[in-house]
Amino acid sequence: MKTNIKSNLTHICLLCSVLLLLPPAVVQAQDYTWTTNSGAITITSYTGSNDIVTIPSTITGLPVTSIGERAFENNSTVTGVTIPNGVINIGNLAFVACTSMTNSAMPNSLTSIGDDAFLGCSSLTSTTIGNNVTNIGVFAFGYCYGLTSVTIPNSVISIGNSAFYYCYSLTNLTIGNNVTNIGGSVFAYCYSLTSVTIPNSVISIGNSAFASCYSLTSVTISNSVTSIENSAFASCGSLTSVTIPNSVTSIGNSAFEYCSLTNVTIPNGVTSIGKSSFYHCSSLTNVTISSSVTSIGSFAFENCTSLTGVYFQGDAPNVGSLVFYGDDNAILYYLPEADGWDTDFANRPALPWLPQAQTGDSSFGVQTNQFGFNITWADGMDVVVEACTNLGNPVWSPVATNTLAGGTSYFSDPQWTNYPARYYRLRSVQ
Repeated sequence: MKTNIKSNLTHICLLCSVLLLLPPAVVQAQDYTWTTNSGAITITSYTGSNDIVTIPSTITGLPVTSIGERAFENNSTVTGVTIPNGVINIGNLAFVACTSMTNSAMPNSLTSIGDDAFLGCSSLTSTTIGNNVTNIGVFAFGYCYGLTSVTIPNSVISIGNSAFYYCYSLTNLTIGNNVTNIGGSVFAYCYSLTSVTIPNSVISIGNSAFASCYSLTSVTISNSVTSIENSAFASCGSLTSVTIPNSVTSIGNSAFEYCSLTNVTIPNGVTSIGKSSFYHCSSLTNVTISSSVTSIGSFAFENCTSLTGVYFQGDAPNVGSLVFYGDDNAILYYLPEADGWDTDFANRPALPWLPQAQTGDSSFGVQTNQFGFNITWADGMDVVVEACTNLGNPVWSPVATNTLAGGTSYFSDPQWTNYPARYYRLRSVQ
């Protein structure tokens, strides 16, 4: 009996030794292969044949916490995937080129979507990004042609370059309030996107971020944005207006080239306008450039063939070559007290910019027993309105001082009925 016990114990110990020598690497069961690490499961591949897949929340009693790299790569059978609560990471290329996948539900436990995670899922029409995701990787949803709506939750801080590149069916986009940077080409070639609101958390709009969004008509840029990078909105052919906030300090090369903008105001705060920044904006008629601008790059307004007036609020900036080339009707205007100006500047005629009484709009004339009119000039400037009763022997007296807000101010004279005739002129405050 003792011999048998020893023999059995010997066999058991040998078996234990064999098991201990086995690598802990890949274990395969049912429709998945996976690895374990610190008591958690990472799925490494899907081997099943189902078209609708529900990934289990546990395997062999251990929680599934990650979908590993290339786990579903090039699977053309799967049409839908449900990822269980508990998964915190979708690895790089996890679902790359799953061309039949139409939807993917992501849990709120998820914190990271890896690079190229859904790249080339051309049939993907809807996806829900969990409320705890902080990072969306490079090209994460690139070339998802069928994706129509995306909500980036407030938990997201970083959106990788080209994350939604060439999602040309995307019509609805909401960007969460904690995103700090919109990276390069993130929404480039999203042909169907019509409007975008940049939230208050964003500091920079990256290179080509919205380039070639041909249907984009409306952009709201928050006061937190400090830089609009190269080609950020290039070739947005339907973009007719944009408000650049005072927080912006630089406008990159080709930032708005080939847009349909009609009026542009470069706000106080911008110090440089990049090369070709408004190149071939052929609908652009008026540009106002703040006193903070010290340099304008070459070709910045080249071929803006409808441009008639460029209004400078400060000293003459440094300019590159051919800034206004092809703008045959453009006249540059500068404030009388500004320095560095001449009658010809950057190969265009330059004239003093003076306050103007608007006699051709609805503001001109008698309004509620007062005669008045709008005054237009540079924003923040003070204008003295003077009046006299005899142009043959004029004695001009100040009637009012108006400060222009947004480049305009309304003047009215309640005393006009006290005179047989009343004439007005405008002058700046010296």
